[in-house]
Amino acid sequence: MTQAAGTGAAAEQEAAVERLRALLRFPTVSRIEPDATDWAAFDALLEALPGLYPRAHEVLDRELVAGRTALYRWPGREAGQPAVLLAHYDVVPADGEGWTHPPFAGEVTGEGTDRVVWGRGALDMKGVLASLLGAVERLAAQGFRPRHDVYLHFGHEEEIAGPAAPAVVSLLRSRGARPRLVLDEGGAVVEGILPGVRVPLAVVGVAEKGIATVVLRVSEPGGHAAMPPRVTATARLARAVARLDRHPHPARVDATMRRMLAAVAPHAGPPHRWVYENLRVTGRPLAALLARAGGVPAAFVRTTQAVTQLRGSAAPNVLAEDAAAAVNVRVAPGSTVEAAVGHIRRAVRDAGVAVEVVQATEPSAVSPAEGEVWNLLSATVAEVFPEAVVVPYVMLQASDSRHYCAISDGVYRFQPFDLTAEERATLHARDERIRVPTYLRALDFHAALLRRL
Repeated sequence: MTQAAGTGAAAEQEAAVERLRALLRFPTVSRIEPDATDWAAFDALLEALPGLYPRAHEVLDRELVAGRTALYRWPGREAGQPAVLLAHYDVVPADGEGWTHPPFAGEVTGEGTDRVVWGRGALDMKGVLASLLGAVERLAAQGFRPRHDVYLHFGHEEEIAGPAAPAVVSLLRSRGARPRLVLDEGGAVVEGILPGVRVPLAVVGVAEKGIATVVLRVSEPGGHAAMPPRVTATARLARAVARLDRHPHPARVDATMRRMLAAVAPHAGPPHRWVYENLRVTGRPLAALLARAGGVPAAFVRTTQAVTQLRGSAAPNVLAEDAAAAVNVRVAPGSTVEAAVGHIRRAVRDAGVAVEVVQATEPSAVSPAEGEVWNLLSATVAEVFPEAVVVPYVMLQASDSRHYCAISDGVYRFQPFDLTAEERATLHARDERIRVPTYLRALDFHAALLRRL
């Protein structure tokens, strides 16, 4: 590389970092209550994109769906099945309390390869949006055009599971689009998620769990707390929560998990390699072992349930007339919302506790971990992350991509970030941040992927 070329590459990288910082400064926090959302921040971000990515906006056609979800189309050179690459620019709240750097300042710390960009959305998921548009910006400057149409879907209400994503899918279906590849947030390049495996894994989601909000509700006569009955509403509710906690859903190694373990087996040390290679014998005890480990390993092998909210009376000296607990349920593929709710009812086993399903979505379809589209995606990962082993998995969270299963058989979930456990822990938490080399590598990944589409 000549000195001039090296200087040009450095300038491009610095410009890419500045664009990400600019996006992080928009406080695009989506909230369930529309009146509580600062829509001006969303509008300002959308208005800023053409100025931040001028070449990209010369080659992309943009329309807004459901008000503020941006759907871009990059026309291909010839007819064929399109691809859809997703990101969302709404973020979860961050008030700044306890943050090392303000969540909406886009501050940069460190030098050289140790530089870090701080801010809400750096990982989830303005970093992906910036790397996607940055890749188009780079390729457009080189005169590149994809073989087939490419859509960029940038959602504005993913964090609140709003109706915009289904509206985009409905729009594309009305136009006869059946994407060969859909790629959204999900797995990343990680280490230490499976016992005995020391190599980095590029975990690519081929499905995602269903999600349900289930409320346990107890109604009893109220009154003064100085004269409590033998069993109060809150006591009955607490008993139900304790029973639920003692009865987790059954664990099993499903077909996707088997593929994952088969892929990592050659890279595992003893005795784990033998365990992963002989799942016909070891499957059940392995599922039990992972379930007891808790956290990510347990979530891999079962439907999960977690009580996340509790509500009682409005005052400390008043008996609760209505006590409630919200249970967040993530339904594993192969199961159903109905089965998960049935398990909860059996665990609670109290006719005085009502079990109400407030919201529910079934697990997604499972996309193939083989074939042309999988191989295309795997080859791109191998080009940019040659140190990583590509493996399928079931995404534990929910994303907009699940709606695309209605029009595509190739829906995958992968963010091209190499992340430490500490960095992954900042998702939806304090001090969300991304290392500059990680972000720039994601830009390289998206440029490589676009060249294959």
